[in-house]
Amino acid sequence: MQLPFEKFPALERVSCRHAFVGRVRGIELSHDKAVVLENLDQVHRQARQLLGLGDRKFITVRQVHGDKIARVYSVSATDHCFEGCDGLINNQRDVCLGVYVADCCAVYLVDRNARAIGLVHSGKKGTALGVVRNAIESMRQEFGIASGDLIAQLSPCIRPPHYEIDFAAEIVRQCRDAGIHEIFDSGVCTACDLDHYYSYRAEQGRTGRMLALLALP
Repeated sequence: MQLPFEKFPALERVSCRHAFVGRVRGIELSHDKAVVLENLDQVHRQARQLLGLGDRKFITVRQVHGDKIARVYSVSATDHCFEGCDGLINNQRDVCLGVYVADCCAVYLVDRNARAIGLVHSGKKGTALGVVRNAIESMRQEFGIASGDLIAQLSPCIRPPHYEIDFAAEIVRQCRDAGIHEIFDSGVCTACDLDHYYSYRAEQGRTGRMLALLALP
């Protein structure tokens, strides 16, 4: 099976490992997110292996469309999921961060000096609550990373006219207002390209999940 993951040129220029895993053909879909993720698990594991991240602890969040950010400290030898959070910040080199999306945006925050990274799930609600802004501020407080040292990359997500608001544009504005100078948006609408992406809105909930992956070198 050919794994459908893509990389972003802006992040290829800096010291990080990343990918965005798109639609996987032949996977049975469901309205139940847990069932979908179970069906996709093997493929997502293969993607981590291909990126050279298979031996790292896989850290995710139980997303609730909120604004809470989890900091990854030294974790146990097993994978871990933070409950009730929508973003992760990390300066540990033995972990791989993961965020699942299906129309919402995965926002990659990378320190160009490879000291820390952040990965955020931001849709309509999370964007309105300022979840990306919280992640940027958390990276400053926890790791001393100035926003001017960060690169922000937005993944494919749903956009007008398939959605009533352009929350990607608001994410860009929040990043700019927070002091990030290098902001990159894929500009891709998930609902416009169901051959390559899942879309919760276009597929009325019976869909899969893309996986954003990010790790320090």
